[in-house]
Amino acid sequence: MAAPEGGGLGEDARLDQETAQWLRWDKNFLTLEAVKRLIAEGNKEELGKCFGARMEFGTAGLRAAMGPGISRMNDLTIIQTTQGFCRYLEKQFSDLKQKGIVISFDARAHPSSGGSSRRFARLAATTFVSQGIPVYLFSDITPTPFVPFTVLRLKLCAGIMITASHNPKQDNGYKVYWDNGAQIISPHDKGISQAIEENLEPWPQAWDDSLIDSSPLLHNPSASINNDYFEDLKKYCFHRSVNRETKVKFVHTSVHGVGHNFVQSAFKAFDLVPPEAVPEQKDPDPEFPTVKYPNPEEGKGVLTLSFALADKTKARIVLANDPDADRLAVAEKQDSGEWRVFSGNELGALLGWWLFTSWKEKNQDRSALKDTYMLSSTVSSKILRAIALKEGFHFEETLTGFKWMGNRAKQLIDQGKTVLFAFEEAIGYMCCPFVLDKDGVSAAVISAELASFLATKNLSLSQQLKAIYVEYGYHITKASYFICHDQDTIKKLFENLRNYDGKNNYPKACGKFEISAIRDLTTGYDDSQPDKKAVLPTSKSSQMITFTFANGGVATMRTSGTEPKIKYYAELCAPPGNSDPEQLKKELNELVSAIEEHFFQPQKYNLQPKAD
Repeated sequence: MAAPEGGGLGEDARLDQETAQWLRWDKNFLTLEAVKRLIAEGNKEELGKCFGARMEFGTAGLRAAMGPGISRMNDLTIIQTTQGFCRYLEKQFSDLKQKGIVISFDARAHPSSGGSSRRFARLAATTFVSQGIPVYLFSDITPTPFVPFTVLRLKLCAGIMITASHNPKQDNGYKVYWDNGAQIISPHDKGISQAIEENLEPWPQAWDDSLIDSSPLLHNPSASINNDYFEDLKKYCFHRSVNRETKVKFVHTSVHGVGHNFVQSAFKAFDLVPPEAVPEQKDPDPEFPTVKYPNPEEGKGVLTLSFALADKTKARIVLANDPDADRLAVAEKQDSGEWRVFSGNELGALLGWWLFTSWKEKNQDRSALKDTYMLSSTVSSKILRAIALKEGFHFEETLTGFKWMGNRAKQLIDQGKTVLFAFEEAIGYMCCPFVLDKDGVSAAVISAELASFLATKNLSLSQQLKAIYVEYGYHITKASYFICHDQDTIKKLFENLRNYDGKNNYPKACGKFEISAIRDLTTGYDDSQPDKKAVLPTSKSSQMITFTFANGGVATMRTSGTEPKIKYYAELCAPPGNSDPEQLKKELNELVSAIEEHFFQPQKYNLQPKAD
């Protein structure tokens, strides 16, 4: 959240001003009445939460709880945000009225405030149409990746997806894509933010969403984009005959989100028998009744019903999308009867290996390797770097988040390069560069083809993963976080690391582990570079330090952009050859314990560990 814009006003006077403005402008009966009730009750605390600070428009757009007030997602804040975005786009694109934008939405809804993704999408469309700008508004829910796909396919100026992905049910979000089909990066976030502040008063027709239904500027791209997406996806099917014959069975869960129909269609596009859907979770339900958090990254808790169905139907593999279907989790039944849920890094290794192997079969010419790339974020496993080194293609790492990988991939593609794959450890995969963002639909069907192909060699996903580690070197990872609600404490903790051995001296060791290199993307320092300057972009607004250890370990500590967490990501990269994974695990655990003890110092800073 942004700091309140006080302009010298006392907090009470500012709140009075904000609420008075709200009562003038809000035409949603439910949120309007809620604010009137809080004022009548004199409930300063709740009013402070609703009007404390306007949601900050960042590079991920907006994300907040639905409800009344300027710090929440609701009809009025959606109108204000879209008015600002519209004015900003008008300045950036002289052909905005010829090209237009795309808008889609997930299945989230919040009955008590009358907010829903569908309603927010209609209000956003109304804003643009009222200014004479064409809008391609999907008539029904879609996965998030359909928006960046549509931007590129129809050559539009921008895209908006109304979704809060895998956040708790009360949240919603507003995600923005640029004309290059990737999420926006700086300075667009600042420009849009400023334009929102300058366009807060609703325009004359802002509330009348019936306008768009008869407007020649409104287009419904659902049928054509659906068709185009699955036609493009077919190009990534490498073993159609294997798929037709396979005996491997799959279970799929969309975790009460949008994924069901799209994953069914993807399997048909690959000539695979569509997966068995978890009946309690296949239809969209904004209440997410069967899960505590609708996030497959949480692992086994979210997959309980999937495992039960898989055991019943004798399926060996579970595929799980998050509610907006841009992420994918995969689990495999082991010979022991246990279910193994692959980490994001492990699935990244499998998919990276598979996409390279499949590409290589089609492209026998070795010279093509010099124009071939894979990307991953800096906190993800370095396994792609190891594969690239041995196989001769290029590997690049970017800052955390798919906005960086999407923008970099587009630059490379525009230079005539081939981008085979990009991933981040938070179970996000870009397997097909016709979507420059993570895509859980394509990742699901490509994972299924991989499993079907391996089965013809009597191999499981787990066995293939082990083979990858044997060939390219074991990469063992461990990630967790501490919770800290106090920004000053977080700042002190990171400043302590920058002045660990006296002023401006970073640590030379962590316990018994010697440090060989340090990169600080908050300050722009990198002692592995000749000029000591980091190559990756830096940001003073977030904390992020990476330590490289003499034993092949790499650990990054960083703050979260959306949650009160200090996260760490640690990895031990062993060279190819006979390494003992159990010994490596033990060494990684020792390294992580040293980092927690010496660098986090949870007692000193009063940090809460992650709850198991």
